[in-house]
Amino acid sequence: MKRILQLLATRWLARTPMGLVVVAVGWWLARRRRAGRPGERKVGRPGERRDVLRHPGRKSGNPYAWQGPSSRNRK
Repeated sequence: MKRILQLLATRWLARTPMGLVVVAVGWWLARRRRAGRPGERKVGRPGERRDVLRHPGRKSGNPYAWQGPSSRNRK
């Protein structure tokens, strides 16, 4: 419901140049707010893995994080 109302408000505002400015400022503020939240997934380079351990010997707190190939040579 919220998305539908946002869409309708955006379409209504986008009819005038001043409305487009309001939509752009709202989009920019929402983007800044989302970027400041901890835990948000940031889009990096294509193919970059977020769950790869960065420093040797440090374990991730996520039990489902990718740990690399199995040491038992399982297939």
